[in-house]
Amino acid sequence: MEFFLPVAQVQVSILVILLLSFIVGFVSGLFGIGGGFLMTPVLIFMGIPPTFAVANEANNILGTSVSGALHHWFRKTLDYKMGITIVAGGVLGTAVGMLIFAYLKQMGIINVSITLAYIYMLVIVGTLMFAKGYKELINIRKKIAVKRKAHDHYWIHGLPFRMKFHKSRLYESAIVPIMLGFIVGIFASIMGVGGAFIMVPAMIYIIGMPTKLVPGTSLFVTIFITGLVVIVHALKFQTIDFILVSVLITGSIIGLHVGLKVSEKLNASEYKTLLAVLLLAVGIMMGIETFVLEKGSSLFITQKTGEIDNKLAEVVLALSTSNPMVYGFLSIILVILIGVTFSYARELIHHIRYDLDKKKYNFFK
Repeated sequence: MEFFLPVAQVQVSILVILLLSFIVGFVSGLFGIGGGFLMTPVLIFMGIPPTFAVANEANNILGTSVSGALHHWFRKTLDYKMGITIVAGGVLGTAVGMLIFAYLKQMGIINVSITLAYIYMLVIVGTLMFAKGYKELINIRKKIAVKRKAHDHYWIHGLPFRMKFHKSRLYESAIVPIMLGFIVGIFASIMGVGGAFIMVPAMIYIIGMPTKLVPGTSLFVTIFITGLVVIVHALKFQTIDFILVSVLITGSIIGLHVGLKVSEKLNASEYKTLLAVLLLAVGIMMGIETFVLEKGSSLFITQKTGEIDNKLAEVVLALSTSNPMVYGFLSIILVILIGVTFSYARELIHHIRYDLDKKKYNFFK
Protein backbone atom coordinates (compact mmCIF):
# COMPACT_ATOMS: atom_id res chain seq x y z
CA MET A 1 0.00 0.00 0.00
CA GLU A 2 1.96 2.99 -1.32
CA PHE A 3 1.25 6.48 0.01
CA PHE A 4 2.85 9.84 -0.75
CA LEU A 5 3.90 11.79 2.35
CA PRO A 6 2.96 15.40 1.55
CA VAL A 7 5.37 17.18 3.90
CA ALA A 8 8.36 14.83 3.60
CA GLN A 9 7.70 14.55 -0.18
CA VAL A 10 8.45 10.80 -0.29
CA GLN A 11 6.35 7.83 -1.38
CA VAL A 12 6.44 4.99 1.14
CA SER A 13 4.69 1.71 1.97
CA ILE A 14 2.26 2.36 4.83
CA LEU A 15 2.11 -1.35 5.74
CA VAL A 16 5.92 -1.64 5.99
CA ILE A 17 6.18 1.41 8.24
CA LEU A 18 3.23 0.14 10.32
CA LEU A 19 4.94 -3.23 10.83
CA LEU A 20 8.31 -1.69 11.65
CA SER A 21 6.74 0.77 14.10
CA PHE A 22 4.96 -2.14 15.82
CA ILE A 23 8.30 -3.94 16.24
CA VAL A 24 9.99 -0.82 17.59
CA GLY A 25 7.04 -0.17 19.93
CA PHE A 26 7.32 -3.74 21.21
CA VAL A 27 11.03 -3.21 21.92
CA SER A 28 10.24 0.09 23.62
CA GLY A 29 7.74 -1.55 25.97
CA LEU A 30 9.99 -4.54 26.61
CA PHE A 31 13.10 -2.58 27.57
CA GLY A 32 11.77 0.84 28.56
CA ILE A 33 13.53 2.67 25.70
CA GLY A 34 12.16 5.26 23.31
CA GLY A 35 13.01 3.23 20.22
CA GLY A 36 14.41 6.13 18.21
CA PHE A 37 17.84 4.52 17.92
CA LEU A 38 16.10 1.78 15.91
CA MET A 39 13.38 3.58 13.97
CA THR A 40 15.24 6.74 13.00
CA PRO A 41 17.97 4.89 11.02
CA VAL A 42 15.35 2.62 9.42
CA LEU A 43 13.29 5.60 8.26
CA ILE A 44 16.40 7.17 6.79
CA PHE A 45 17.34 3.92 5.03
CA MET A 46 13.81 3.78 3.59
CA GLY A 47 14.47 7.07 1.82
CA ILE A 48 12.86 9.56 4.21
CA PRO A 49 15.14 12.65 4.53
CA PRO A 50 17.09 12.65 7.84
CA THR A 51 15.54 15.90 9.13
CA PHE A 52 12.04 14.47 8.67
CA ALA A 53 13.01 11.04 10.05
CA VAL A 54 14.43 12.58 13.24
CA ALA A 55 11.50 14.98 13.81
CA ASN A 56 8.69 12.50 13.16
CA GLU A 57 10.24 9.64 15.11
CA ALA A 58 10.87 12.00 18.03
CA ASN A 59 7.18 12.92 17.88
CA ASN A 60 6.29 9.23 17.83
CA ILE A 61 8.59 8.53 20.78
CA LEU A 62 6.85 11.31 22.70
CA GLY A 63 3.46 9.58 22.31
CA THR A 64 4.68 6.07 23.11
CA SER A 65 6.68 7.32 26.09
CA VAL A 66 3.59 9.05 27.53
CA SER A 67 1.60 5.84 27.12
CA GLY A 68 4.33 3.61 28.56
CA ALA A 69 5.07 5.91 31.51
CA LEU A 70 1.37 6.01 32.41
CA HIS A 71 1.26 2.21 32.38
CA HIS A 72 4.16 2.04 34.84
CA TRP A 73 2.55 4.78 36.94
CA PHE A 74 -0.59 2.66 37.26
CA ARG A 75 1.56 -0.36 38.23
CA LYS A 76 3.63 1.74 40.67
CA THR A 77 6.86 0.81 38.90
CA LEU A 78 8.05 4.38 38.26
CA ASP A 79 10.38 6.44 40.44
CA TYR A 80 9.22 9.95 39.55
CA LYS A 81 11.67 11.63 41.99
CA MET A 82 14.62 9.96 40.27
CA GLY A 83 13.08 10.80 36.89
CA ILE A 84 12.69 14.51 37.70
CA THR A 85 16.31 14.65 38.91
CA ILE A 86 17.54 13.13 35.63
CA VAL A 87 15.33 15.53 33.63
CA ALA A 88 16.95 18.49 35.41
CA GLY A 89 20.29 17.51 33.91
CA GLY A 90 18.68 16.53 30.63
CA VAL A 91 17.34 20.03 29.93
CA LEU A 92 20.82 21.54 30.26
CA GLY A 93 22.35 18.70 28.24
CA THR A 94 19.83 19.23 25.45
CA ALA A 95 20.79 22.90 25.17
CA VAL A 96 24.51 22.02 25.03
CA GLY A 97 23.81 19.25 22.51
CA MET A 98 22.04 21.68 20.19
CA LEU A 99 25.10 23.96 20.22
CA ILE A 100 27.34 21.00 19.38
CA PHE A 101 24.94 19.94 16.62
CA ALA A 102 25.06 23.42 15.09
CA TYR A 103 28.88 23.43 15.20
CA LEU A 104 29.19 19.99 13.58
CA LYS A 105 26.68 21.00 10.91
CA GLN A 106 28.64 24.17 10.20
CA MET A 107 31.83 22.09 9.85
CA GLY A 108 30.04 19.77 7.40
CA ILE A 109 30.66 16.59 9.43
CA ILE A 110 27.29 16.15 11.12
CA ASN A 111 26.21 13.03 9.18
CA VAL A 112 29.40 11.04 9.79
CA SER A 113 29.47 12.22 13.43
CA ILE A 114 25.93 10.93 14.03
CA THR A 115 26.70 7.58 12.38
CA LEU A 116 29.92 7.04 14.35
CA ALA A 117 28.21 8.07 17.59
CA TYR A 118 25.51 5.43 17.00
CA ILE A 119 27.99 2.69 16.14
CA TYR A 120 30.45 3.25 18.98
CA MET A 121 27.85 3.79 21.70
CA LEU A 122 25.70 0.83 20.70
CA VAL A 123 28.61 -1.60 20.33
CA ILE A 124 30.44 -0.53 23.51
CA VAL A 125 27.36 -0.43 25.76
CA GLY A 126 25.93 -3.61 24.19
CA THR A 127 29.17 -5.56 24.66
CA LEU A 128 29.53 -4.57 28.33
CA MET A 129 25.89 -5.40 29.08
CA PHE A 130 26.01 -8.71 27.23
CA ALA A 131 29.14 -9.85 29.10
CA LYS A 132 27.59 -9.13 32.49
CA GLY A 133 24.11 -10.43 31.64
CA TYR A 134 25.45 -13.63 30.06
CA LYS A 135 27.60 -14.32 33.12
CA GLU A 136 24.55 -13.93 35.37
CA LEU A 137 22.53 -16.34 33.22
CA ILE A 138 25.32 -18.94 33.37
CA ASN A 139 25.43 -18.65 37.16
CA ILE A 140 21.63 -19.11 37.32
CA ARG A 141 21.73 -22.24 35.15
CA LYS A 142 24.59 -23.71 37.18
CA LYS A 143 22.71 -22.71 40.35
CA ILE A 144 25.67 -20.69 41.56
CA ALA A 145 24.52 -18.27 44.23
CA VAL A 146 26.43 -15.00 44.01
CA LYS A 147 26.17 -13.04 47.22
CA ARG A 148 26.14 -9.34 46.47
CA LYS A 149 24.79 -6.02 47.65
CA ALA A 150 21.69 -4.41 46.21
CA HIS A 151 23.99 -2.52 43.87
CA ASP A 152 27.66 -1.54 43.54
CA HIS A 153 28.78 1.63 45.28
CA TYR A 154 31.25 3.89 43.48
CA TRP A 155 33.00 7.04 44.64
CA ILE A 156 30.53 9.18 42.69
CA HIS A 157 27.68 8.04 44.95
CA GLY A 158 29.42 9.75 47.88
CA LEU A 159 29.62 13.17 46.23
CA PRO A 160 27.83 16.14 47.86
CA PHE A 161 24.07 16.81 47.62
CA ARG A 162 23.05 13.31 48.62
CA MET A 163 19.34 12.54 48.31
CA LYS A 164 17.00 9.78 49.37
CA PHE A 165 15.16 8.10 46.53
CA HIS A 166 12.61 6.14 48.56
CA LYS A 167 11.05 4.27 45.63
CA SER A 168 14.41 2.93 44.47
CA ARG A 169 15.67 2.56 48.05
CA LEU A 170 18.79 4.56 47.25
CA TYR A 171 20.70 7.22 49.13
CA GLU A 172 23.30 8.80 46.90
CA SER A 173 24.49 12.07 45.41
CA ALA A 174 21.99 13.84 43.16
CA ILE A 175 24.95 14.73 40.95
CA VAL A 176 24.93 11.14 39.56
CA PRO A 177 21.42 11.22 37.98
CA ILE A 178 21.85 14.88 36.99
CA MET A 179 25.07 14.08 35.11
CA LEU A 180 23.35 11.09 33.48
CA GLY A 181 20.54 13.38 32.31
CA PHE A 182 23.11 15.89 31.02
CA ILE A 183 24.89 13.24 28.94
CA VAL A 184 21.60 11.80 27.65
CA GLY A 185 20.43 15.29 26.69
CA ILE A 186 23.55 15.86 24.60
CA PHE A 187 23.24 12.57 22.74
CA ALA A 188 19.49 13.05 22.27
CA SER A 189 20.05 16.42 20.62
CA ILE A 190 22.82 15.21 18.32
CA MET A 191 21.32 11.83 17.39
CA GLY A 192 17.63 12.73 17.43
CA VAL A 193 16.61 10.05 19.96
CA GLY A 194 15.30 9.91 23.51
CA GLY A 195 18.67 8.66 24.75
CA ALA A 196 17.22 5.71 26.66
CA PHE A 197 19.68 3.23 25.10
CA ILE A 198 22.31 5.04 27.20
CA MET A 199 20.03 5.79 30.13
CA VAL A 200 18.73 2.25 30.77
CA PRO A 201 22.17 0.60 31.23
CA ALA A 202 23.34 3.57 33.33
CA MET A 203 20.28 3.31 35.59
CA ILE A 204 21.03 -0.36 36.18
CA TYR A 205 24.82 -0.37 36.52
CA ILE A 206 25.76 3.16 37.66
CA ILE A 207 22.81 4.55 39.60
CA GLY A 208 21.91 1.06 40.86
CA MET A 209 18.13 1.25 40.45
CA PRO A 210 16.02 -1.91 40.80
CA THR A 211 15.45 -3.37 37.34
CA LYS A 212 11.65 -3.31 37.66
CA LEU A 213 11.70 0.50 38.08
CA VAL A 214 14.05 1.21 35.16
CA PRO A 215 11.65 0.96 32.15
CA GLY A 216 9.00 3.25 33.63
CA THR A 217 11.46 5.86 34.91
CA SER A 218 13.31 5.83 31.59
CA LEU A 219 10.09 6.43 29.64
CA PHE A 220 9.15 9.23 32.07
CA VAL A 221 12.45 11.01 31.40
CA THR A 222 12.14 10.44 27.65
CA ILE A 223 8.85 12.38 27.58
CA PHE A 224 10.56 15.62 28.54
CA ILE A 225 13.73 15.20 26.49
CA THR A 226 11.97 14.24 23.25
CA GLY A 227 9.31 16.87 23.93
CA LEU A 228 11.96 19.59 23.69
CA VAL A 229 13.35 18.11 20.47
CA VAL A 230 9.89 17.88 18.87
CA ILE A 231 8.96 21.46 19.76
CA VAL A 232 12.13 22.80 18.10
CA HIS A 233 11.55 20.74 14.94
CA ALA A 234 7.85 21.60 14.75
CA LEU A 235 8.20 25.35 15.23
CA LYS A 236 11.60 26.12 13.70
CA PHE A 237 11.95 23.62 10.85
CA GLN A 238 8.33 22.57 10.10
CA THR A 239 9.43 18.96 9.49
CA ILE A 240 6.50 17.14 11.11
CA ASP A 241 4.48 15.03 8.65
CA PHE A 242 1.05 14.38 10.18
CA ILE A 243 0.41 11.27 8.07
CA LEU A 244 3.79 9.69 8.85
CA VAL A 245 3.35 10.39 12.56
CA SER A 246 -0.14 8.86 12.52
CA VAL A 247 1.16 5.61 11.02
CA LEU A 248 4.14 5.48 13.38
CA ILE A 249 2.09 6.10 16.53
CA THR A 250 -0.56 3.52 15.56
CA GLY A 251 1.94 0.67 15.21
CA SER A 252 4.12 1.81 18.10
CA ILE A 253 1.33 2.14 20.67
CA ILE A 254 0.05 -1.39 19.98
CA GLY A 255 3.56 -2.85 20.00
CA LEU A 256 4.43 -0.92 23.16
CA HIS A 257 1.69 -2.49 25.26
CA VAL A 258 2.43 -5.97 23.93
CA GLY A 259 6.05 -5.42 24.96
CA LEU A 260 4.99 -4.16 28.39
CA LYS A 261 3.02 -7.38 28.93
CA VAL A 262 5.97 -9.57 27.90
CA SER A 263 8.42 -7.59 30.07
CA GLU A 264 6.48 -8.63 33.19
CA LYS A 265 7.55 -12.25 32.58
CA LEU A 266 11.31 -11.57 32.22
CA ASN A 267 13.81 -11.79 35.05
CA ALA A 268 16.56 -9.18 35.44
CA SER A 269 19.34 -11.22 33.79
CA GLU A 270 17.22 -12.08 30.74
CA TYR A 271 16.26 -8.43 30.47
CA LYS A 272 19.88 -7.24 30.45
CA THR A 273 21.09 -9.89 27.99
CA LEU A 274 18.28 -9.34 25.47
CA LEU A 275 18.82 -5.59 25.52
CA ALA A 276 22.56 -6.10 25.01
CA VAL A 277 21.96 -8.34 21.96
CA LEU A 278 19.61 -5.73 20.50
CA LEU A 279 22.13 -2.91 20.97
CA LEU A 280 24.91 -4.97 19.37
CA ALA A 281 22.72 -5.94 16.41
CA VAL A 282 21.80 -2.34 15.62
CA GLY A 283 25.42 -1.19 15.98
CA ILE A 284 26.70 -3.92 13.66
CA MET A 285 23.93 -3.20 11.14
CA MET A 286 24.87 0.48 11.01
CA GLY A 287 28.56 -0.41 10.68
CA ILE A 288 27.83 -2.63 7.67
CA GLU A 289 25.61 0.04 6.14
CA THR A 290 28.32 2.69 6.54
CA PHE A 291 31.63 0.92 5.96
CA VAL A 292 30.97 -2.35 4.07
CA LEU A 293 28.33 -1.70 1.42
CA GLU A 294 29.16 0.27 -1.68
CA LYS A 295 28.14 3.90 -1.81
CA GLY A 296 24.48 4.15 -2.82
CA SER A 297 23.69 0.58 -1.69
CA SER A 298 21.47 -0.16 1.28
CA LEU A 299 20.16 -3.03 3.36
CA PHE A 300 16.78 -1.34 3.28
CA ILE A 301 14.25 0.12 0.86
CA THR A 302 15.43 3.07 -1.22
CA GLN A 303 13.62 6.35 -1.68
CA LYS A 304 10.65 6.55 -4.07
CA THR A 305 9.37 9.72 -5.65
CA GLY A 306 5.73 10.47 -6.26
CA GLU A 307 3.10 13.18 -6.14
CA ILE A 308 0.03 14.13 -4.11
CA ASP A 309 -2.93 12.13 -5.36
CA ASN A 310 -5.53 12.38 -2.57
CA LYS A 311 -7.49 15.01 -0.65
CA LEU A 312 -6.00 14.16 2.77
CA ALA A 313 -2.46 14.84 1.60
CA GLU A 314 -3.57 18.13 0.05
CA VAL A 315 -5.18 19.30 3.31
CA VAL A 316 -2.14 18.30 5.40
CA LEU A 317 0.29 20.09 3.07
CA ALA A 318 -1.89 23.22 2.94
CA LEU A 319 -2.18 23.39 6.75
CA SER A 320 1.54 22.80 7.31
CA THR A 321 2.37 25.56 4.83
CA SER A 322 -0.17 28.19 5.83
CA ASN A 323 -0.21 27.64 9.63
CA PRO A 324 3.03 25.87 10.62
CA MET A 325 2.75 26.76 14.32
CA VAL A 326 -0.84 25.48 14.64
CA TYR A 327 0.05 22.41 12.58
CA GLY A 328 3.10 21.64 14.73
CA PHE A 329 1.22 21.91 18.03
CA LEU A 330 -1.68 19.83 16.69
CA SER A 331 0.76 17.06 15.75
CA ILE A 332 2.30 17.10 19.24
CA ILE A 333 -1.07 17.18 21.01
CA LEU A 334 -2.31 14.33 18.81
CA VAL A 335 0.36 11.83 19.86
CA ILE A 336 0.03 12.77 23.54
CA LEU A 337 -3.76 12.30 23.44
CA ILE A 338 -3.39 8.95 21.66
CA GLY A 339 -0.84 7.80 24.24
CA VAL A 340 -2.99 8.86 27.21
CA THR A 341 -6.22 7.45 25.72
CA PHE A 342 -4.68 4.06 24.92
CA SER A 343 -3.15 3.73 28.40
CA TYR A 344 -6.40 4.56 30.19
CA ALA A 345 -8.33 2.21 27.88
CA ARG A 346 -5.86 -0.60 28.64
CA GLU A 347 -6.10 0.10 32.36
CA LEU A 348 -9.90 0.00 32.17
CA ILE A 349 -9.79 -3.36 30.39
CA HIS A 350 -7.35 -4.61 33.03
CA HIS A 351 -9.74 -3.72 35.87
CA ILE A 352 -12.73 -5.24 34.06
CA ARG A 353 -10.84 -8.52 33.54
CA TYR A 354 -9.71 -8.46 37.18
CA ASP A 355 -13.28 -8.00 38.42
CA LEU A 356 -14.55 -10.80 36.15
CA ASP A 357 -11.81 -13.18 37.35
CA LYS A 358 -12.60 -12.27 40.96
CA LYS A 359 -16.32 -12.97 40.48
CA LYS A 360 -15.52 -16.23 38.72
CA TYR A 361 -13.23 -17.27 41.59
CA ASN A 362 -15.89 -16.46 44.21
CA PHE A 363 -18.53 -18.34 42.22
CA PHE A 364 -16.54 -21.58 42.19
CA LYS A 365 -15.22 -21.17 45.72
